[in-house]
Amino acid sequence: MTTSVKNNFMPPSLVSNLEEVLMRRKGEEEKRSDESIEPSSSSNENKEDNSEECSKPIILVTNGDGIESPGLICLVEALVSDGRYNVHVCAPQSDKSLSGHSVTTQETIAVTSAEIDGATAFEVCGTPVDCVSVALSGALFSWSKPLLVISGINKGSSCGNHMLYSGVVAGAREALISGVASLSISLNWKKDVSQESDFKDAAAVCLPLIHAAVRDIENNMFPKSCFLKIEIPTSPSTNKGFKITKQSMWRCTPSWQTVSATRHPSASHFMGNQQSLGIQLAQLSRDASAAGAARRIATQRKNVEIDSVGVAGKNDSKAVKKFFRLEFVDKEQEDIDEDLDFRALESGFVAVTPLTLNSQIDSDSQTAVSDWISSALEGSEP
Repeated sequence: MTTSVKNNFMPPSLVSNLEEVLMRRKGEEEKRSDESIEPSSSSNENKEDNSEECSKPIILVTNGDGIESPGLICLVEALVSDGRYNVHVCAPQSDKSLSGHSVTTQETIAVTSAEIDGATAFEVCGTPVDCVSVALSGALFSWSKPLLVISGINKGSSCGNHMLYSGVVAGAREALISGVASLSISLNWKKDVSQESDFKDAAAVCLPLIHAAVRDIENNMFPKSCFLKIEIPTSPSTNKGFKITKQSMWRCTPSWQTVSATRHPSASHFMGNQQSLGIQLAQLSRDASAAGAARRIATQRKNVEIDSVGVAGKNDSKAVKKFFRLEFVDKEQEDIDEDLDFRALESGFVAVTPLTLNSQIDSDSQTAVSDWISSALEGSEP
């Protein structure tokens, strides 16, 4: 079929121009039609790449030290370079390594996309538990459940009672609560001894265990009642191998140091080390708003001016304010059981400790409490 314009009292030059335009337009339409029928090779390659990526096992990575920490970056780089996994990251915006199993409620948390090569990443203005919880909720990622959650690599060990304070352990625990297999990984960082390249070695040490975990999860052979707490020795590349260990009662001694009010009259130095500038500014804004509101109300009632700019409703003239900073001090441990996590770690092993959600006590403690209750309530009036 040809395209033409009949000469209905139009000038010949105009007819000729219209025919040329219509023929050119027809040619362009045919070209577009051919392109849609026969997609380019690059388009096919992109589709194949996306299909291949979607078929890979999904691993979610979080941590306690924050999304920019070298431990997390080295772990993600190792997983991405290996090429076997579809890696997603959801980690705290800042250091939450001692946040324990805390969760943010009654407040809005911000989740922002982040750039990490080879991974889909988000940073969360919250705790490691917040990160895992929102990631597994189905509201953030296109998937609803990863195959494995890895929390780490943490800067410092989580042995003994330190796992109760540990944000990296809490991230793995939250995954188990949600029914997802998980690992927490920590490097036994030593001041003046360790260096950032140790995180790369630690990630390499963990890869065989991660591969085995993924394989057995897919084959329904991985333990479902616990998660694994993995402690990497200070020198990862010279480790003595993996060792199954027991959770110890080891802990550093907490030492609260007094911060001189003379040295820091406004505690600005202390605040600067403990809080972000945004939190300080937000607090100042709330204080100023409260003071302004109080000033307006008082002026309306008594027609007097208020000179104070402190927090409304607070009289600080008689208040005693002191400042402290918590430090943990290492202490010698008397327990010589080589199967405890910290002992194996000190001996150069990669200590692998299974942890459960079961809080039941042993039979001896149960009997002791039962006897005490009976004795304590004997003869008491109802």
